Amino acid sequence: MSDLRIGVAQRSPLPCDDPAGALRAFREDVAATLRKHPDIQMLVFPEMHLNGTEHLPEADRPATLKSAAVTLNSAFVNALGSIASEHGIWLCPGSLGELAEASEKHPQGDFFNTQLLFDPAGTLRASYRKMFPWRPFEPHTPGTEFVVAELDGTGVAGMSICYDAWFPEHSRQTAWLGADVILNIVKTTSPDREQELVLARANAIVNQVTVVSVNCAGPVGRGRSIVVDAEGFVMAEAGIGEETLVVTIDPDHTAEVRGRGTMFTNRMWNQLQPGDAEIPLPMYNGTISPARWAPRRTQASDITETE
Repeated sequence: MSDLRIGVAQRSPLPCDDPAGALRAFREDVAATLRKHPDIQMLVFPEMHLNGTEHLPEADRPATLKSAAVTLNSAFVNALGSIASEHGIWLCPGSLGELAEASEKHPQGDFFNTQLLFDPAGTLRASYRKMFPWRPFEPHTPGTEFVVAELDGTGVAGMSICYDAWFPEHSRQTAWLGADVILNIVKTTSPDREQELVLARANAIVNQVTVVSVNCAGPVGRGRSIVVDAEGFVMAEAGIGEETLVVTIDPDHTAEVRGRGTMFTNRMWNQLQPGDAEIPLPMYNGTISPARWAPRRTQASDITETE
């Protein structure tokens, strides 16, 4: 497979109560970033980058977020796809509020924090609804499906949003689905970014997968976006303010690490052998099965691109 040049865009959020202005500023930022780094093939922005509310009184923020939510077939989402196609890049504009159809449980419609990934033709290739909203502070409905996306010969990307990284089951399942790289988009405004850097390395190490964790910039966020390779080595780390990290991801390196072991030693995905007993998991009413332990070499039929 071919290498993938990723731009990690650590930025301050754009205000969601002016969607036209946010879209215009975002379009200009993408163009300026690519003028400076024309070799970028994928550009990734932080969580809720287009849904900033920090300029508003705190009491008004949840309602403003809900009113800014859009459907995935909206003109706003289509415009984001046009930015990807204009530049011929993979584009993750972060996440935004998604308003889904009404249900019996939610008569006004579910309200998700949804990560988007557009391909170079501008097609919405994957959407992922945050599975672990940061409760009790986030008003979003939890998603229920893991999502990975085939990157057309440059690997497989797993979708992940902020607090998901605190739950090891999330990264493990995403890697098992075939992800070579996990795109963990973040909006950490709290003082626990230091712990998240540890989690980025830990999730990369125990799953032998590259982790891209892109946080929003100060003064809103705590910055320190980080890229960690499949052996846990830090490839790049940002400061607090706005900046763009540019790294080259080699999907074959992941396969190499899993084959020879981390530091030529540890091959966790080969731990269970045929004939080993299944390990009960009472917490999940399930088991760890040797027959299902190793990651799949992802095929198109295995990939959940949208919910």
